[in-house]
Amino acid sequence: MGDYNCSLLSNGEGRAQELQHKQDQTALYTQLVISIALGLGAFITFCILRPRWTGLYAARKRQKNAASKLPTLPDTFLGWIPVLYKITEEQVLASAGLDAYVFLSFFKMATKFLAVTFFVALVIILPVNVHYMNYSFPPNNNPRTRDYSPSPGRMLLTALDAEPLGDIAVAGKDGSKASPSSLLWMYVVFTYLFSSLAMYLLVTTTQKIIRIRQEYLGSQTTVTDRTVRLSGIPPELRDEEKIKETIENLEIGKVESVILCRNWKELDDMMAQRLVFLRKLEEAWTVHLGYSRARSTQASRERAQSRAAVREDAPLLHNSDDYEQSHAVPYEQERPKTRIWYGFLGLQSRRVDAIDYYEERLRRLDEQIKITRKKEFKPTPLAFVTLDSVAACQMAVQATVDPTPMQLLANPAPAPSDVVWQNTYLTRSSRITRAWSVTLIILILTVFWTALLVPIAGLVSLKSICSVWPQLAFALDSNPLSQSLVATGLPTALISLLTVLVPFLYYWLSTQQGMLSQGEVEMSLISKNFFFTFFNLFVLFTIFGTASISYSKFSDTLAGASKDASEIARKLATSLQDLDYFYINLIILQALGLFPFRLLEFGSVALYPIYLIGAKTPRDYAELVQPPVFSYGFYLPQTLLIFVICTVYSVLQSSWLILFFGLVYFLIGNFIYKYQLLYAMDHRQHSTGQAWLIISNCVVIGLIFFEVAMAGLLALRTAFYRSILIIPLLAGTIWFNIFFRRTFDPLMKFIALRSLDSKAPFGDISPGESRYERETDRGRAVDEDDETGLRYINPNLIIPLEEVWLTESRANGSSHIDGPREEDV
Repeated sequence: MGDYNCSLLSNGEGRAQELQHKQDQTALYTQLVISIALGLGAFITFCILRPRWTGLYAARKRQKNAASKLPTLPDTFLGWIPVLYKITEEQVLASAGLDAYVFLSFFKMATKFLAVTFFVALVIILPVNVHYMNYSFPPNNNPRTRDYSPSPGRMLLTALDAEPLGDIAVAGKDGSKASPSSLLWMYVVFTYLFSSLAMYLLVTTTQKIIRIRQEYLGSQTTVTDRTVRLSGIPPELRDEEKIKETIENLEIGKVESVILCRNWKELDDMMAQRLVFLRKLEEAWTVHLGYSRARSTQASRERAQSRAAVREDAPLLHNSDDYEQSHAVPYEQERPKTRIWYGFLGLQSRRVDAIDYYEERLRRLDEQIKITRKKEFKPTPLAFVTLDSVAACQMAVQATVDPTPMQLLANPAPAPSDVVWQNTYLTRSSRITRAWSVTLIILILTVFWTALLVPIAGLVSLKSICSVWPQLAFALDSNPLSQSLVATGLPTALISLLTVLVPFLYYWLSTQQGMLSQGEVEMSLISKNFFFTFFNLFVLFTIFGTASISYSKFSDTLAGASKDASEIARKLATSLQDLDYFYINLIILQALGLFPFRLLEFGSVALYPIYLIGAKTPRDYAELVQPPVFSYGFYLPQTLLIFVICTVYSVLQSSWLILFFGLVYFLIGNFIYKYQLLYAMDHRQHSTGQAWLIISNCVVIGLIFFEVAMAGLLALRTAFYRSILIIPLLAGTIWFNIFFRRTFDPLMKFIALRSLDSKAPFGDISPGESRYERETDRGRAVDEDDETGLRYINPNLIIPLEEVWLTESRANGSSHIDGPREEDV
């Protein structure tokens, strides 16, 4: 027993299959038990806490006016489920906006696709595999009763390895005859069928989204809809009046206002430094006055949440005695000290009174800010031009304004609250440098993730473990439960952990690219995160999934694949068949185990005590009760990966299992994300549904990968003629993608002129209003609610300078310190 013979895994066919089937069966049952236990526990906990923690689980409904029109969910244990289920698409669109509508539409499209493919796999593909390929579930793992004699399926595969297209007849379990040609035709036929079904659903869903989007955006006239982002302005035109004259000379409409972006870096740096000093002063006052955390009341949450939608002309901090008293109780202590450094190279230091020091720093900085605000800043080649109508704006952004390349480029403007003003004065060369630098970093990270995933992929196979650590392989072989936990549970958990942590890094990289709006950052994050999940966690993991965790063998595999492109397809086909149960377990963990934790908002709940320990000032406590933010870039790419996995495996032997659990994943996900988007989480950035362009691209990429994999599978079985028949489908899919982009992309980016409703001015309700106008706040799109009343201007130019946020009057006798200073108003 001490000498573990790895050749048993490599050469002994019967024993190797027995070990693999035993591993797959035990791992599947173990994963089901663990996932159901975790998911059920999280779901029960959520149902108990939901009516008690309304500030967390109903934060959006209490904060957003648009969400206030949604039905109130009952406080009963399960009574909220049917109410949430009955919420219509129109209500989703009216209360959550186009981005949420598009996001949930993908879940519905995926559900339709998986329901049809699962039915076909259950009715046709599974019986054929059971009848002719000796497929069974669960597999027979008893070595005493297991039949190791050559089965019809094995005879078929053996014959195909020896004869590319022989006239072999394969006997089924009832003695019927079937030629290998008829069996292999099944792969070709269903590859065509499922690819056509996916493209049909993609087109029909896109047409519906375009129709809704055009009607939704065509009936509103907000500032955002009438504003053009004009870039590439030549030096001779960098003046508001000249820009206005240039646009009006186009005779497309009148210009209401022009905001020429300028180099506000000096002012922005001052405001950022002021916030640092303000927080330090608040902390010093808190230490001196000895405020301690007291019980938080409902009024404190409402006040903290209302700060997110403050208007330009409103003070940033309000005087609310009930809020202040709910957070702190005074017990005065000594005045705190702080150390300052001065002298040559800042080598000398002394301790001074912290309150006096930071108050003096704030006073001097405020004087500098007032002087700086009156300065004339250097203009940049970017401006926001607001026209008198949406039609004029759409004509400008859909036309070529100037005959000179890269000059006077008109694009739709983001909402004023969505603009990243610190990036508006970056030069074009700076943005290009940042973009290429981030791309280079992502390429380096791709190599790093690949090296990291090699040992994780090796854990999937007992043969891979045996080649590196035979003793561990022997121990796992003697303990099926441990084997399933290490070979399946551990890799799926690590993969799931990477999908949670890596997007935070990619989000930071996206913010460093110099993009002009948060919506663009969100779209960039979706693309980067999908590239990571698809290429690293699926393509590379699949190609090297059955390779040894030895880096030498990994490099040999990589070298062989780079020399022969067909080697990639063959290796892909081989690994896909060996990793089917791994991906089944991954989908089970995501659907049944982790989805309920998202409903529970486990991250926010787990991090709250940590943030609470570090909170000191009233401002810190107010930030603790802000609703969590829903970022599509964190959740959408992983969902797209699950859809691609289900598509790729839709014709293979285990297709019915993967499609079933994939269907469960999208059914549960649609319900959970519907709750979060409507009731719980805030989604501030909006791109008017343009995430669908990325979704459709990812779906087509998945189809191409599916077709390449099936061609490789047929080539692996030496059915070269049938493999070649996949090539026309592959070419057709590429043509479909080109056609799709040219046909539908413009309608997803712009508003058609015929879709514009010019009957009623903004704020009036006409008798023939659309249902979206009735649902939204007097015709205003929910996406634009936060920007109503705002204008395109850097907030640091006009925002009132905040005072110290304390709970009671200051020690110097001032009776009101929570509003803006009088001289700043």
